[in-house]
This record gives sequence, C-alpha cells and structure tokens, in this order.
Amino acid sequence: MPFKTPQETAAAAVEAGTTKAVLSWDKALVGGFLAGAYIAFGGLVAIAVSSGLKPELWGTLPTLFSGTVFALGLVLVVLAGSELLTGNMALVPIAMLRKRVGFKALGLNFTVVLIGNLIGSLFVAYFLAVKTGVIGVNGVDPASPAGMTFERLKAIATLKGDTEGADQIFLRALGCNWLVCLAVWVAMTAEDTGGKILGIFFPIMAFVAIGFDHVVANMFFLPAAIFADVPGITWGDALYNWVFAFLGNLVGAAVFVSTGYWYLYLRGTPDEGAPATATSGNGRATTAREPVSTN
Repeated sequence: MPFKTPQETAAAAVEAGTTKAVLSWDKALVGGFLAGAYIAFGGLVAIAVSSGLKPELWGTLPTLFSGTVFALGLVLVVLAGSELLTGNMALVPIAMLRKRVGFKALGLNFTVVLIGNLIGSLFVAYFLAVKTGVIGVNGVDPASPAGMTFERLKAIATLKGDTEGADQIFLRALGCNWLVCLAVWVAMTAEDTGGKILGIFFPIMAFVAIGFDHVVANMFFLPAAIFADVPGITWGDALYNWVFAFLGNLVGAAVFVSTGYWYLYLRGTPDEGAPATATSGNGRATTAREPVSTN
C-alpha cells in the first residue's frame, strides 16, 4: 500500500491549503454547502443507529456506535471533494505559514466556507431529518422509531446547548479538531481509497466516542433540535455553542496540527513548490506554478 512520508504529507498539505485559499467564492460556497450536508448526513445516521439504546443498559456504548458511522461525513468530504471549515482550519494556515497565502485569503476562505457549511447543515436538518419524519418532533410516541430518534437528538442537543459551559465547549472543540485534522492528515498519506477511508475512520470514531464538539456537526444537531421543537433549545443556545466550538476547533487545527507539523517538517527548509519567478519581455517579474493536488 503506497503512502507519503511525514515530510511529503506536510508538503502536500501546503499545496492543498494553497489551492483552497485561492478558490473562487462561488466554488467555495458550493463546496461548503456540500460538506455541511455530508457532515449532517453523518450526524443523522449517528442518531439513527444510537437511538433507543437506554444508558442504563448500554452505558456509553451509544456514543461508540455513533462514532463508527459518523465517520461517513468526513469520508464523503475527502473522497467526493468539498470544502469543510474544520479541515481548512489546518490546511490553509499551514499554507500561510509557508508564505503561500496571506491572512486576507485565509479570512475570506473561512468566511465563505463557514456560510456554505451552515446552509448545507440547515438544509439536511430541516428537510431531510425533521420534515421527512426520520427524526420525530416533540409529542411523538416515544416508543415509535421517530420517538426514539427524537429522544436521542434531545439528549445530544441538551448536552451541547444547555449543559456544557463555554470552557468545556472550547476544550472539547480543541480536542475534536485536533483529531479531525489528524484524520485529514492521515488520509493524505494514503494513495488509495481504502487507505484514505481507514485513515479517516479511527480519529473520527474517537472524537465522537469521547464526546468532543465539532462546530459544523453542531450546526446540524442544534438546529435539528430547534426544528423538532426540543424543549429549552433556542437559537441563542446554538449561537453560543458555535462561537466557542469555532474557537476551539481553530486552535486545535491551527496550533496542534498546522503549526506543529510546519515546525517539524517545513520550518527552515526550502519551498520547492513555491511559484517560480521569471522576467517577462517588458522587464516585469511574473510567476508560474505547477498544477497542485488537493488530495
């Protein structure tokens, strides 16, 4: 099974981050919509497979079951191709550390992809989770399949919207995106589909099983709870969670993945993939770059 060395993976991450940073706003928005929907699909199937499992009998196993299927979301993001904010939080900063892109490009990419992720998550939460009846609404028979999914969603949303404090959300989000970006990183080491899926599976399963917070996943869980009329969950609760989850996800990615691997494998080394500088006929400098792969 062919794979990249750590040095080659770091270089590939720079190329991927550079490509993402210069993506046009419309493609970033559409890619963001798709990624938000894919993560929401992962959240929806996680609710479906773990509903009806009483904690008194199953303990914390439902979160393990959730994690094993939630990995579907990132598999689709990476292999089908789309723009996920939490993955870009690692790839674009490492390109910036390599001086391939500037802060303005990073901020624009994050903003447009964030909007796209939110729209995609809301679409699945409203139309495909609640309106289809896959997730029940408040008042449905708790013994029915829809009632069991409602109770599972209620438990998740209450934890994330009401129980967790700001410091807990931030730290859980930090740990989450450290693992999520390691999933992306390990997937980049593989040259084949099976290797990429395997690289994604274990870190994603781990963060869900532990109970960490992913800002894009929470863009599905909390709005779905609001659409399903879960008592006590408001848009204010959702926004509060998203703010601290965003900050924690950013630190987990940019500090512990981007900066860590830039320091280990790229700092002080020549950038062989940097744009080549040439002189045109009128004496002005021009640049050219070989095509890059985003893996």
